Amino acid sequence: MWQAEARVDLDAIRANAALVSAATTARVMAVVKGDGYGHGAVPSARAALAGGATWLGVCTLGEALELRAAGLTAPILAWLVGPGIPLLEGVVEDVDLNAASTEQLADVVAAAQLAGLPARVHLKIDTGLSRGGSRPEEWPTLVEAAAKARDDGLVEIVGIWSHLVYADDPGHETIDAQLAAYQDALAVAERIGVVPQVRHLANSAATLTRPDTHFDIVRPGIALYGLSPIPGRDFGLRPAMTARARVALTKRVPAGQGVSYGHTYYTDRETTLALVPLGYADGVPRHGSNVGPVSVNGKRYTVAGRVCMDQIVVDVGDDEVRPGDEAVLFGPGDRGEPTADDWAEAIDTINYEIVTRFGSHRVPRVHVGGAEHG
Repeated sequence: MWQAEARVDLDAIRANAALVSAATTARVMAVVKGDGYGHGAVPSARAALAGGATWLGVCTLGEALELRAAGLTAPILAWLVGPGIPLLEGVVEDVDLNAASTEQLADVVAAAQLAGLPARVHLKIDTGLSRGGSRPEEWPTLVEAAAKARDDGLVEIVGIWSHLVYADDPGHETIDAQLAAYQDALAVAERIGVVPQVRHLANSAATLTRPDTHFDIVRPGIALYGLSPIPGRDFGLRPAMTARARVALTKRVPAGQGVSYGHTYYTDRETTLALVPLGYADGVPRHGSNVGPVSVNGKRYTVAGRVCMDQIVVDVGDDEVRPGDEAVLFGPGDRGEPTADDWAEAIDTINYEIVTRFGSHRVPRVHVGGAEHG
């Protein structure tokens, strides 16, 4: 008997990967960072590969090594590697590593020397996001250093890449500007004698709306998990996660009763309150206080009062609700339950944040479907 769970449909992830793969002639790098956006990195990676992805993308080296330890042999790119991170194991485990500065490249080269193997490197150019990546004025120096390391047998220059600022608005002027800056960076590299094996720029939104950004690899993330990268646009994706719990307690209270910390909610009539054992320690945003949607027995309500660390309260009026009944915070929406998009709209955030919050040790992540799970 489960009390609360984050249920993940691996068949949905596989189908989403197939849909994304059909939208491009480029290879698909399935992004499974953040523990697969809260869905479980290893099973999500396997499902995405079954759906047509051929590469995997993560943020940290630790995430990449987790995939390797699980037996996944697809190419993996780890793109956020700070100073002092022991890169030796990454080189030995055939993990592609990012270099966005000569300092980062030097760390990768040092690891390659220790390993006695060439490191697989992707060089990142900052085309306008002003986050990771080499500034254009520093780019030639980075490429020249990479070319020397290549000639010395210390690195294999696998990719040149960048990341988009505003792909969730497909017509935004920044996309064309970044595309031009990226092509300029490729031209600079070619003049220096560096032609990468793969070029990649497009995220989920660009994969689905901007084929001119696809190049050799696209990097979908949120789309794989069935959530639209562009609010209000339906691409036929199926949400993979359902967050649910069983009602723990119900009680009848009078009109004028304050509910939860700070009494930010008062009952306006005699009513029934249902206690749901999910709180902000489990992934429920505290900003969902008094606004977060919840479905109980298939009917929608709103969180009553503040979200607590371990629980929320739902005012169900005179409806028949008993302990053990199902409360759904979000799911695919098939049965009228709220979706991650509904939660995102309610608390003024993005659907990415909603799903990545779930899957704590108190809320078991249950995988269904897929080759491993029947």
